[in-house]
Amino acid sequence: MTGIVVLGSTNMDLVAYVPKAPGRGETVTGREFRTVPGGKGANQAVAAARAGGAVSMIGAVGTDDFGGRLRATLDGSGVDTDLLRTTEGPSGTAHIVVDDEGGNAIVVIPGANGTVDHLTPGDEGLIATAEALLLQLELPLPGVTAGAEAARRHGVRTILTPAPAQPLPPELLAATSLLVPNEHEAAALTGIADPHAAVEALLRQVPEVVITLGAAGSLYAARGARPVTVPAPHVRAVDTTAAGDTFVGALAVALVEGRPMPAAMAWASAAAALSVQHEGASSSMPYRVEIDEAAADTPVSG
Repeated sequence: MTGIVVLGSTNMDLVAYVPKAPGRGETVTGREFRTVPGGKGANQAVAAARAGGAVSMIGAVGTDDFGGRLRATLDGSGVDTDLLRTTEGPSGTAHIVVDDEGGNAIVVIPGANGTVDHLTPGDEGLIATAEALLLQLELPLPGVTAGAEAARRHGVRTILTPAPAQPLPPELLAATSLLVPNEHEAAALTGIADPHAAVEALLRQVPEVVITLGAAGSLYAARGARPVTVPAPHVRAVDTTAAGDTFVGALAVALVEGRPMPAAMAWASAAAALSVQHEGASSSMPYRVEIDEAAADTPVSG
């Protein structure tokens, strides 16, 4: 039994650190440049593996140098990459500007990720063995939807991060167990700025929703149940690039382990708070022992 399968993107993050992000037509001088393995799918896979999950990755890398580095990063974090395809051409890249307040702006070039628009029999076979399937929207929507529908056929819980935010096809929503947008993605999906109102609109489409609220924590709601808000630890953010993916990866591990949702959210919030205190995406993600220690100080409230 595989605990968690991730069907998602792998990107090399090309990160420029600047005091202040440039406006349109503006040139600024940065203080540092790094290449860091990332991609929302790979980030969630690494986050879940470091949090103690048994994780397998379905996706694609290219035949360039980045492809080898991306695969090696996943392997080195304990992620099973047997079904990570290698396709002719470039790997995906994400071009990221991070300012001194920890905020970021990102342009993603899909590369090999654009070829994952369908499942192979091996992909569905792996999904069928899982307890949870993690999905995002950096792959073509037909591939994401195929993964979700395969999970539903086999009784596997699907956890969808709707990022980058875009209209979601009804068949994808119908096969989603838990939707995890941030507050901006929730507003984009519903047209409602207030997360507490947006979550009610989202529950008309999926049975469970967790909206992440940045420093304010996270909000959970399920059909027929009272919403629950879990605060986040107070920390100084250095780089928020992978905070959401860290949260989702850790949340999936906690849910697979059978923790109640508020406790799972508190644990995931502790993981995300640790990640924002370090630069980079996968390089910033904490290990289980660190999360356990930080979570001991994270309160849970309803």
